[in-house]
Amino acid sequence: MKNAAPARMTRDDLYAVLDSYLAALETNDPTKVKWSDTVFNTENNVALMVGDGMWVTVTKRGGYDLRYCDPEQRAVGFFGSVFETTEEESPFSLRLKVDEKGGICEVEALVVRAVDHTMPFREPKFWDKPQMNEMLPPEKRTPRERLISFADGYFDTLQLNDGTLFTKFHPDANRVENGYQTTNNPELAQHIAVCGLGCQEQFEKGYYKFDDRLRGRRFPIVDEERGLALGCGFIDHAGKLRDFTLSDGTPAKSPFLRPQTLNLMELFKVKDGAIEQIEADFISVPYHMPSPWDDPDFGAK
Repeated sequence: MKNAAPARMTRDDLYAVLDSYLAALETNDPTKVKWSDTVFNTENNVALMVGDGMWVTVTKRGGYDLRYCDPEQRAVGFFGSVFETTEEESPFSLRLKVDEKGGICEVEALVVRAVDHTMPFREPKFWDKPQMNEMLPPEKRTPRERLISFADGYFDTLQLNDGTLFTKFHPDANRVENGYQTTNNPELAQHIAVCGLGCQEQFEKGYYKFDDRLRGRRFPIVDEERGLALGCGFIDHAGKLRDFTLSDGTPAKSPFLRPQTLNLMELFKVKDGAIEQIEADFISVPYHMPSPWDDPDFGAK
């Protein structure tokens, strides 16, 4: 039937597709993957031929394995790490979509290579987070549309952050970015004071006022059984904000003094009506860089 919804896949089916992709990547052999007749493949926001990019350089995968899936959309996601020819361990996030014949038709990968990104830390850490892996009982699950609204509200809160909250946070909510916990972390607070605060407190202080725009928002994977929603997009920094004041009167300085953009993949865990945990990978890209996924032929806006 024309325009019929694609057949669902089970969680086990989607994880098997993910495992086959990761195993092939470790052996640098894309021929071991079952591909769709048409494949759209990107790495670090650039469209590449399958077999190029990290397919050539990966030497092994790290032990971190955070996986989730969207049976309705035939999509599966992954946060982990890879080693490449430099032998540095790099945070790695991945999204795959599967066609009705079981072939991979979309690949979106983000590799945070320390030599390329702007974070001032060079030793990422990876650990299991029980909240992200928890399967929720049916009565505790949040509908797809509401999960997306929590994630989108987080992006609204981050954009032109002035202390106003457009989403809800669990009191113990934490955020991990590029292998670093950037909330409730006294160690990072020695370098960036706000890292010692909780997630909600950071936003209530208006620390991220220098984030001018969060555009190109997409939410391609929603895992209702786990309470997870994946958000993708860009944070633009115009560089015009230099000195500013937090909501409590504390003076602050923007770390972005030139035009700059971050491309991100960010996973949100929602439980009991609030964001409980966040996992994010992001990289620096040219200012106002567009996304190849904005091509309407691939259904992403």
